[in-house]
Amino acid sequence: MYPARSSGDDLSRLLVLNLLLQVFDGVATYQGMRLGWREANPLLHFAIGAVGVGPALLLFKAKACGLLIFLRHVPPRPIAIVSLQVVALVHCFLSLGPWLGKFLAFAATLGT
Repeated sequence: MYPARSSGDDLSRLLVLNLLLQVFDGVATYQGMRLGWREANPLLHFAIGAVGVGPALLLFKAKACGLLIFLRHVPPRPIAIVSLQVVALVHCFLSLGPWLGKFLAFAATLGT
């Protein structure tokens, strides 16, 4: 028998997942910009033009990670769990999927 997981365990796992998605998005965006691809987020695109790729990504990702950590500690726990699940799902559709698709398509062109 496995011991029952607490909602705190679920929250911690969801927080780590969301933080990893933020790191992936930051690295993928940085590498994509190095390849000459354009950032799709208009606010981030503006910030990149104003302060540069590295500083803009660090500022945006630090803010996002701070908000995720804040959300992890917001009571009641069921709302925090659902919120972190929704954020992870949205991030998968708007970042992970598109960036992986771009990089896989780019890798396929290198092989030809």
